[in-house]
Amino acid sequence: MYDIKNIYRAKTIDEAIKLLDEHEDGVIISGGSDVLISLRDGGLQEANLISINEVDELSYVKMDDEGTIHIGSKTCFTDVHGSEIIEKYVPMLGYAADQVGGPQIRNIGTIGGNVCNGMTSADTASSLVALDAIMVVKSVNGTREIPIKDWYVTAGKTVREHNELLIEIKITKDNYENYYGRYIKYAMRKAMDIATIGTVAYVKLSEDKKNIVDLRLSFGVAGPTPMRARNVEERFNNCEVSLENVVKISEDVLNDVNPRDSWRASKIFRQQIIKENIKRCLISAITEAGGELDA
Repeated sequence: MYDIKNIYRAKTIDEAIKLLDEHEDGVIISGGSDVLISLRDGGLQEANLISINEVDELSYVKMDDEGTIHIGSKTCFTDVHGSEIIEKYVPMLGYAADQVGGPQIRNIGTIGGNVCNGMTSADTASSLVALDAIMVVKSVNGTREIPIKDWYVTAGKTVREHNELLIEIKITKDNYENYYGRYIKYAMRKAMDIATIGTVAYVKLSEDKKNIVDLRLSFGVAGPTPMRARNVEERFNNCEVSLENVVKISEDVLNDVNPRDSWRASKIFRQQIIKENIKRCLISAITEAGGELDA
């Protein structure tokens, strides 16, 4: 029915990398939840599929002695959401993982696949962008680390070379300690749907809780790739914690994003959702961080 050349089932990281190096048309799959969609669109014709579903060494959430969180690329969304480490230190990411599809998809879909497909609508992507996550890839030529700000090229494309395998995602301690955040997904349905807009507010407050010393705002489907509103962040870093500033930020952010018209939603509608949901995210994040907003 579908024109796939071969399906290889790697057992180890090194075997998967070797197969990638041997097959220029090799395509990595893990959970495989996007495979049928790609096949129907003609995207995998004559491809050699390389499954890493049995490479168990890529499935983990752990923390090293320096406090860096390591997430194996084959870790499914259910396990990301259920991780005690994620729940304690980066609950925003766990919540985002729990927004993907339904239970069946979350049980097979992986966080690595979510960022490797390069889609701006990926639920975990906007949270990882706010966390300044690091992508660790490996090939026969060695290992390299890529900051997530450099990961996305355009819609559906990342900087990962064909012969490279994403092996893990790292979140350093300085990017989560004393930070609080909120992710809100807006979709046409309440479940089993991709994001029409994803919004993240991630803040670090001063010791007296009166100022935002670090402000991070990230979005999915507000442009061709997951993105940060860096101009707004720069303008409002160290601003006073107040409802007035929250409103100003939510309005100003529209100058940094560029949502598109599509059959799912118009650009104008997306802009309204961005404005409203980033305000809600900010209020939630600031309140959770211990800040007080005037009524």
